[in-house]
Amino acid sequence: MAIVTNKLTKYYNTSVGCNDVSIEIGRGEIFGFLGPNGAGKSTVVKILNGLVIPTSGSAEIFGMPAGSLEVKKSVGYLPENFKYYDWLTGKQLLAFHASLHGMDKHLLKKRIKQLLKLVKLEAFEEKKIGTYSKGMQQRLGIASALLPDPDVLFFDEPTSALDPIGRKDMRDIMVDLKRQGKTVFLNSHLLSEMEMVCDSVAVIHKGSIIKKGKMPDILNSFITVEIRTEFTGDKIPHLIKERFGEVKLSKGKIRVKVDCDDDINDIARIIINNGGKLYGIICEKMNLEDLFISILEGG
Repeated sequence: MAIVTNKLTKYYNTSVGCNDVSIEIGRGEIFGFLGPNGAGKSTVVKILNGLVIPTSGSAEIFGMPAGSLEVKKSVGYLPENFKYYDWLTGKQLLAFHASLHGMDKHLLKKRIKQLLKLVKLEAFEEKKIGTYSKGMQQRLGIASALLPDPDVLFFDEPTSALDPIGRKDMRDIMVDLKRQGKTVFLNSHLLSEMEMVCDSVAVIHKGSIIKKGKMPDILNSFITVEIRTEFTGDKIPHLIKERFGEVKLSKGKIRVKVDCDDDINDIARIIINNGGKLYGIICEKMNLEDLFISILEGG
């Protein structure tokens, strides 16, 4: 495993930063961390980067304590709110950060040139950062996080200031990092972006994990089924409600939430075996944004 937390807990005086957070993220995986503002996402990320000490529990990266010197050598981090020196050029900033990493001077120029080209800033490398747009500064931040060629990347809202082309470029970068066997930990409010690239996700709310799993399993865990049917009495809706919970009835239609495709077969059997007529079934699978809202609302 690349990242493992076990009952990670952090209290700020009387408030909870995170509580009993246990997650496992495999090597070469893109992991999405979801939650509303103040849910505890940043606390967990800061602990994993050694910026905050947990109250209890543990966090490891490649089997070593998060925040240790050896771990820091293999981690890249793009925080959500960053501020660079306006008077430096993009090239100078990367050279400065490279010196902080203790990077080999002989490889430095080649690496900086490679990264500026990757984030499409090579034409602006001699321009001062104070003249950069927000999107350009975001691209520079991504280059800075990638500078030491880390094995684990933490991206906190990496596409927030980017236009659609920039977001597509960022997705391509993350997919390529995965192809190289690197692990990406992604915080983002753009859930459609997450849905396109993440292998697994976890939802955190009020400091605690309330849902986690592989992306396909998560998306398939909330399916709304609309059945066109005909029946008499209330036996069929009663049996469906008994088995699946809330049932919505309208003329000639039953709507119900199920957990998997097999449940749809069970509903069909209930209708047919109890004298009902089945005319059609429409399945509506949620996208990640709808699912996220549904989970937070307890649905």
